[in-house]
Amino acid sequence: MSNSQPPIYCPNPQCANPANALGSKHCESCQTPLIYRYLWAIGAPAAQVAPGEWVAERYQVIAPQIWLDTYPGTLAYVPQELPDEVIPYLELYPHRLHVPTVYGFCPIGAGETSTNVLLLENAPMDQEGHLFPPLVQLWSQVSAVRQVYWLWQLLQLWTPLWKLGVASSLLSVDNLRVEGWRVRLRQFVRDGDAGTAIVTPPEPSENSSLDGTPIDGTSHPDQPAQPTLQRLAEHWFPLALGAQERVTEPLQALCEQMQQPGVRVETIAAQLNQLLLEQAAQHPLLMQVASLSDPGPQRSHNEDAYYPTLEDLRDNALSGAPLGTHWAIVCDGIGGHEGGEVASQLAVRSLRPQIQALLTELAAQPELLSPELISGQLAASIRVVNNVIATQNDTQGRESRQRMGTTLVMALQLPQLVPTPFGTGNAHELYLTHAGDSRAYWITPRYCHQLTIDDDVSSREVKLGRALYREALHRPDAGALTQALGTRDGEFLNPTTQRFIVEEDGLLLLCSDGLSDNDWVERSWADYAEPIMRGKLSLEAAVKSLVDLANTKNGHDNTSVVLVSYRVSSDRQIELFEPGISSPATTEPDLAETSKALLYDETPDPQGEPIAAKAASSGKLKRLLIGATLLVLLGSAIGLVVWSQVNPTSFQQMRERLFDRGRSNE
Repeated sequence: MSNSQPPIYCPNPQCANPANALGSKHCESCQTPLIYRYLWAIGAPAAQVAPGEWVAERYQVIAPQIWLDTYPGTLAYVPQELPDEVIPYLELYPHRLHVPTVYGFCPIGAGETSTNVLLLENAPMDQEGHLFPPLVQLWSQVSAVRQVYWLWQLLQLWTPLWKLGVASSLLSVDNLRVEGWRVRLRQFVRDGDAGTAIVTPPEPSENSSLDGTPIDGTSHPDQPAQPTLQRLAEHWFPLALGAQERVTEPLQALCEQMQQPGVRVETIAAQLNQLLLEQAAQHPLLMQVASLSDPGPQRSHNEDAYYPTLEDLRDNALSGAPLGTHWAIVCDGIGGHEGGEVASQLAVRSLRPQIQALLTELAAQPELLSPELISGQLAASIRVVNNVIATQNDTQGRESRQRMGTTLVMALQLPQLVPTPFGTGNAHELYLTHAGDSRAYWITPRYCHQLTIDDDVSSREVKLGRALYREALHRPDAGALTQALGTRDGEFLNPTTQRFIVEEDGLLLLCSDGLSDNDWVERSWADYAEPIMRGKLSLEAAVKSLVDLANTKNGHDNTSVVLVSYRVSSDRQIELFEPGISSPATTEPDLAETSKALLYDETPDPQGEPIAAKAASSGKLKRLLIGATLLVLLGSAIGLVVWSQVNPTSFQQMRERLFDRGRSNE
């Protein structure tokens, strides 16, 4: 180790003079942006290295256990066989919003004292390598809804962490950090043995609750002490006592219930969710949306599809349809302009009546629907659309790479109504569902959070415990999709659905990879967030600028952008334009005649004109109306089936109410 000041090296492998002085923003030789990657170094050997030291002629120690990689373009050392301690990090990669990921290892020492220090990226640090504050430090300074939201996130992490023997991570006060709305873990704390080995808890048994916690609240004498809900409640009690006044009593009651024998995670989660929605509903919620799609400078056809267009918003406003700004979607077609654009359009057009049916059912349902129910219904709807596209592929004899398909990222602000002391309010639930590599970001003037994880080979290898993420990115097929709608039967499709609570002013960005490739969202978000939130930049201008950015900096693909603004504060500065109908004057991309034939099941004649186009327009319109009606009915049927399976009691009550209403109308 040395106290000499190291340079920061350019990540461009073709750079002739890669060494740059620390603090430089761009490489002096090739002008490539320099990467400052701060890592969390785990273990006593790492903690003993003093700030200012240079480790392995590569890492600069900035603060205790915070190391800067001065060779960010070079893979970190990875042993041939990954040690057991990294497995939870890999398998919990889908939770990367809250947990760090493994960057690599750094050998320290020599001979018998040699050890490999585990280095974590995506740790709760800012861009300058400073740890975010502990949850307990900011607890008394935040709103009641954020307090409950933090606890909700911790409870959602409880079972997946417990299953991998690291639930004790949620019982370490200094380990729980917060960045705005989200809770983040500094590292994993292993259960049962604070030393070296990960202790895997036993499988749940008849004497255990669903998460494996012994019903009597004790551990078996021949097993290491395991984290329990009772212990979690002990850590939450001080937080409940120091919470905002309106949630202090219900949080204390919840902690007391958590200490009762036989209590289950699902029971606590349901009550915590009720409290969370009640607090969120006490705030206003103003939504505005802008959208745009462009084929890009290198493509002749646009294979993307999106919702809502300006025409959609106007139609919804005139008809009073509940979709409005509540639903947004971006689909990136796969399979060329005679397939990809058809698949993406099919996805949007087929999902629309199903989402409409869901919102209609919701308006007639007096009880709050659980996140599990909504997530199941959204997944079922997407599988139906998947099978519509897959059937089209089968009918046309498309096989292997010839099969058309589409990625999907979809946002639904579910307007469930919750009674509050001030009347009935929107519960502020935001559901995100995705399959493929189209992405969603949450952006405020202080940060940009990527909410979705790409369904590609590199992510799959990490989740299966086969490789570290940086290592997997070097595979030749790293970016190949592992999921897309239409390429296979719906039973093989597993879309990811997440539920968030909108409890701060912010922007939701949905986009295809025409924008997100090469990290251009991460590089440019700060140029848009504050001007938009201060009312100095309209949503439509921002969307147009983002598409121009994608065409200039990437340019290799179509680009679709949907930008939704959410306001929960009383500050209405963003309203420089008509609420809810802010969008460039664009509609969905025009389809080629051959694609129209595929979409509408028409056969082109030798001159390229669809045969069906020669028929009376009323016949075509009738077929389209029948198809739309069938899709609406299908969407309603899906909702009823999922509802009846997930919440049979509520479903039966609704049936009885409808039956009684029908009898009274006779």
